[in-house]
Order: sequence, then C-alpha cells, then structure tokens
Amino acid sequence: MQRVLKTFASASALAIALLILLAAPGSAHAQSFCASDGQPQVTQLLERFISADCASCWQDPATPKAAAGQLALDWVLPGSGGEAAPLSAVATRDAAQRLEALKQAMRGESNARRSAVRALPGAKLRVAHGLPVTGYVGASIALTPGTTAAHAHQWTAWLALVETLPKGTEGSLVARNLVRNTFKTNWDGRKMLLETERMRFIEQRSMGLPEGVDTSRLRVIGWIEDETGQVRAAAASRCMPAQR
Repeated sequence: MQRVLKTFASASALAIALLILLAAPGSAHAQSFCASDGQPQVTQLLERFISADCASCWQDPATPKAAAGQLALDWVLPGSGGEAAPLSAVATRDAAQRLEALKQAMRGESNARRSAVRALPGAKLRVAHGLPVTGYVGASIALTPGTTAAHAHQWTAWLALVETLPKGTEGSLVARNLVRNTFKTNWDGRKMLLETERMRFIEQRSMGLPEGVDTSRLRVIGWIEDETGQVRAAAASRCMPAQR
C-alpha cells in the first residue's frame, strides 16, 4: 500500500496538498473541493477484478454493471506476462493485496464480488481529496460514530484513489472506477471514553499519482469494515466548485 513518502518538514509540496485537502466545503477558495458531502448513501460495494493478461476482459459484455446504490471499483492485477501484459500499465499490486484481505483467489481471468453495506446507525463516513501537487494528492477518510456501539469494534478503513472512466473508454461497456492507489489503516474503537469525549477516527495521507493518470478524473472511494470483514459504511468523493 502507498504510504507517506516524505514528511511535512521535508516536502512542502505535500504539505500544500494536505492544506488544500483540509479546506472546509464552505471556505472561500478559488479551486474546487472534492469530498463525499451530500452524496447518495451507498448500499453495496461492487468490486470487479481483472488480470492484466486479459485484454478482452475489459470489453467483456458480461461485466456486471453498477446498479442504483452500488459503488463499483475496478482492480487490475499484475499478470503473468509482467510488463508485456496488455493491461500492465494500469495493474497494481494493491489489487492482489485486496484479494488477499478478502481471503479470495482469482477464478479465471476476471471475477466480481458484491458486498452489502450494513449501515452503522448514526455514523458518518467522509472521504476527501485535494488537488494534485508535484505527483501527489492529499486524501483523507474520517468516521464520526453516531452511537457508542461504534466503540465496540476494531475497524479497518480502506481508501482507494480511482480514475473515473466513462462507458466506452478503450471499448469498455460499463463506466469504471479504476483503482490507481490505495491505503488501509486500523482503528480501535474499544478504548474507554469519558462521557464528555467524542471519538472521531481519521486518517490523512499523501498518495502518489501513477504515470499516465488523468488527474481531472480522480476521486477517492472509502469504506470501513468491522473485525468480521463486514462493510459498515462506504462513500465516494465528488468534485464541486468551492463556495464563495
């Protein structure tokens, strides 16, 4: 998984990226802001996996489409052909790590997994990202628990930097959210809190941009899982003009 490659002290560009990220939606900035605020509730994750060896899989008419309430992610796994594989330019080791986390193996050259989102009552998941700066983009995922029940779990939070590709891109019959980079983190919600305390889980990172990515099509998709692997919340960013 992509980790922070430089500290704020040694990389002013990354600091700028995070400062942009942390700007509130109502603040007066000329640039757009990109966050999940106001987006429809996600009821199911649709994860589509393709081997980089399979060029035809990208154009397969049997590719599952995202229905209403579903949020799709497209993972391309490195192929046996290495850099010579047809889809090697967009393959990522993160895809194999995601399958490992799901305790699944590839069945053939493509497969799909649907995960229902069992909503956590009263909780709010927010994801956001800033503008690209010298090959990086600042991104964050934050969970605000709505009830004390959220503190009874250990959470795994995933954040994927995706490139949104409209239907028809390279012959694809479906729109895609191509995963370009990811990170995951663990939050322990079982810590004892005083009645006056309110826990908020948050992670902020700088994520590297792979070569060839169209930065105008970037967004982030995040979700949290409990200790059983059940998805309890999911959200995707959308870029909007900043309010003045």
